[in-house]
Amino acid sequence: MKPIIYYLGAVALTLASCTKEADTIIEVVKEPEAGLQAQLQIVPSPEIATDYREQWRPQIHFTPRQNWINDPNGMVYADGTWHLYYQYNPSGQNWGNMSWGHATSPDLFHWTEQPVALLPDELGYIYSGSAVVDKNNSAGFGAGALVAIYTAHGVNEQQCIAYSTDGGMTFTKYEGNPVIKNTSHGDYRDPKVFWSDDYGCWYMIFALGGEHSAQIWKSDNLKEWKLCSTFSVGSYVGCNQGVWECTDMFTLDYKGEKKYVVTVNVSGGFPNGGGSGTMYFVGSFDGRRFIADRYSYPLWQELGLDNYASVTWSNTGDRRICIGWMNNQLYSGNYPCSPWRSSMTLPRELSLVEYEGIPLLRNVIAPEIECIAGEWRAASPALGIADAYQLEVPVSLSSDCVITLGNAAGDEYEVKVDATNRRLIIDRGGRTGSYSAREFPLTNVCGSLNTTADEVVLEFYVDQSSVEITTADGSLCMSTLVFPATIYDRLNIEGQNLSPKVRDLSRIW
Repeated sequence: MKPIIYYLGAVALTLASCTKEADTIIEVVKEPEAGLQAQLQIVPSPEIATDYREQWRPQIHFTPRQNWINDPNGMVYADGTWHLYYQYNPSGQNWGNMSWGHATSPDLFHWTEQPVALLPDELGYIYSGSAVVDKNNSAGFGAGALVAIYTAHGVNEQQCIAYSTDGGMTFTKYEGNPVIKNTSHGDYRDPKVFWSDDYGCWYMIFALGGEHSAQIWKSDNLKEWKLCSTFSVGSYVGCNQGVWECTDMFTLDYKGEKKYVVTVNVSGGFPNGGGSGTMYFVGSFDGRRFIADRYSYPLWQELGLDNYASVTWSNTGDRRICIGWMNNQLYSGNYPCSPWRSSMTLPRELSLVEYEGIPLLRNVIAPEIECIAGEWRAASPALGIADAYQLEVPVSLSSDCVITLGNAAGDEYEVKVDATNRRLIIDRGGRTGSYSAREFPLTNVCGSLNTTADEVVLEFYVDQSSVEITTADGSLCMSTLVFPATIYDRLNIEGQNLSPKVRDLSRIW
C-alpha cells in the first residue's frame, strides 16, 4: 500500500518524540518552504493472511487481524449494527500512530474488521472518544449522521469532531476543529457525549488525568460547547492515584430511582496488583453538576486484572452495554502474541442493585452470547473443548472449595472459593502458562462475591488466552489474561461434590 502522508505544524516534532518506545515508523522532514510545517508519514503494515488460529489468538473475543489495539472508543449502535472503534496502530504491534480502527457486528459477537476510520492530522494523534447518532440534525451534517467526538493529541490535547453520512464507514473532520481548545492542561482527553432528554441538549464529560477530575460541558449542536462544571473527589484519597482516563456518564435505575453513574478508568491504584482499573461513582445530575452520593469510594466495576478503558455504547435505549480493553497498563507492552496485540473483553450489560447499603454495579455477559452457544452438558474432568467454552459451577457457601482448570502441558489456573469471607481468590502465578513481565504473575487476586445467599453460581468464560469469571447475577466479575500452552481443557474440583455443566462457544471468525 502507498504511504499515507499528513502535514503537521510544530506539533509534528512532539509526535515524533512520543514514539521512542513505539514502532519506528514515523519520519519527520522539515519542509523548507513551509516554515514550521513538517511531514508525518504513516506506513501501514502489509496485510497478512490469517485464519485467526495463531497460538493464544482469542476465538470469541475481538482482536484485529494484526497490529496493536488498546482502548475501545466511539462505540455506537445504529441501524441494526454495533460499531466498535478502538485505538489502533496501523503500522505495527507496539503503541504508536494512534488512529481509530473499526469493526462492526450484527450481534455483539461476530465482528468484521473495517478500514481505519480516523487517522492523525495537523492537530495530532486521534485519541479516544465517543460517537452519537444525531437524529435531529442538530449539528447540520444531516439527520441521522454519526458524529464522532475525539481527542486530538498534539502539543496540547483538544476535543474535535468528525461526521459520517454513510453509516459510520467513513468520516469527514469538521473544519472548525478543535471544538474545545486547550492550552493549559496536560492530560485533557477521552470525551464521552450523550443526549439528555431531561435538559434538551448534548453533554460531554472527559478526564483531566493528572488533576484527578473530569469536566462536564454542554452543547446544542455538537460544535459550540460551554463548560458546566468540574467533578473531582479530593476527599477520597483512594480515587486520586494514577491518571484519570476514559470517563463515561450514563443513567441506570436504582431501587426505582434514576441515578447517574460516572465511570473513570485509572492507570494506577487498582486493589489487585496496583495497576489499572475502572472506578464508578453513583449520584445525581442537575443539568450542570454531577454530585456523587456519599459512599466509601473508590468503588470498582470489577476486580479482575484485565479490564481497562471500559465504556458503554451509545444509542442503546435503556440498555447499558460496555466493553473494555483486556489488558493492564502494568504489562500491556509485554503481550506475547503476534501478529496482533491485545483483545477486547466480552461485552457486558450493566445494572445497579443494592448490596450492604451500597449500589453495586453488576456486570452480566451480554445475552447475545446465545448466538455462539451450544447445548449444555454435564462437565467431566476431560472437558473436550477445542475453541472456547462456558463452564457453570453452582457452589455452596457452607465450605471452601478449589476449582482448577488445566491442560496436558501442566498449566493450571486455580480459583478458590473462600466461603468464610465470601470471596473468590484467583491464582495467576507462574503455573498458568507463559508470561514475559514480572508484574504478570499474581497469586492472590481477590474479589468479593457480593451475596448473602447460601449458594453462588460461577460462570467461567474460557478462551485461548483469557478467563472471565462472573456470578450468574453479575454481582462479581473478574477478567484475567493467561497464556497456557493450549486452552485449559481439564477440570478438577476439590472440597465439595459439585455438578458443573459446560457448553461450547463457537469461534466468531
